[in-house]
Amino acid sequence: MKKIGTPADEAEARALQDELRRLVVRDEPGPPPGTGLVTGVDVAYDDERDIVAAAAVVLDAATLDVVEEATAVGRVAFPYVPGLLAFRELPTVLAALESLTSDPGLVVCDGYGLAHPRRFGLAAHLGVVTGLPVIGVAKNPFTFAYDQPGTRRGDSSPLLADDGEEVGAALRTRADVKPVFVSVGHRVDLPTACAHTLRLTPRYRLPESTRRADALCRRALREATAATGSSPGRGDDAVGADRPTA
Repeated sequence: MKKIGTPADEAEARALQDELRRLVVRDEPGPPPGTGLVTGVDVAYDDERDIVAAAAVVLDAATLDVVEEATAVGRVAFPYVPGLLAFRELPTVLAALESLTSDPGLVVCDGYGLAHPRRFGLAAHLGVVTGLPVIGVAKNPFTFAYDQPGTRRGDSSPLLADDGEEVGAALRTRADVKPVFVSVGHRVDLPTACAHTLRLTPRYRLPESTRRADALCRRALREATAATGSSPGRGDDAVGADRPTA
């Protein structure tokens, strides 16, 4: 994994994004869906105490059984700035991933990759830093436009920037249910990312990797703050809530 420090300010963070964005690999198909391991990562915050908890949950891609889990708790080292969420989350997410004894395989982020104002969301950033294949599966389209996909599971439509660039896909994972928004992070193409997302959603709208990582990071945060009496709410870190801009 590449070692990166915490930027001193927004300008330094944006400059680092520009530098790392050039390293994103988009011409690899990625691991075949349903094979190997898939790891979901997610974070939860206690904003009052500037504490962040991250979880990494490794699943068998064929059965979706849990293979391994890891958590990490740290201090929030960067303020919330739209478009720079990765700098708040990455240090703790990396710590959780580094605690795993399993190879993570494909990593699934609850957030964005290419579907980002600077085309370098959390999924892309995490992929470049770790070298792992990573995709983003978000709950909302952020500022991008799309036509409603068909009503059947598996129907999709392009997620488009203002200039018409295709930055992801609105993918229906449940019939007649709001789509999720899939984007490439690193070393995976969009059709493969969508196929993985469908394999990970046999029963619910959101991937099992995300659902399990969400529950685990919130539990880790509760345990970390229990001694202080802090009671973190669900807020933006809940499975059912929209996430801030990655």
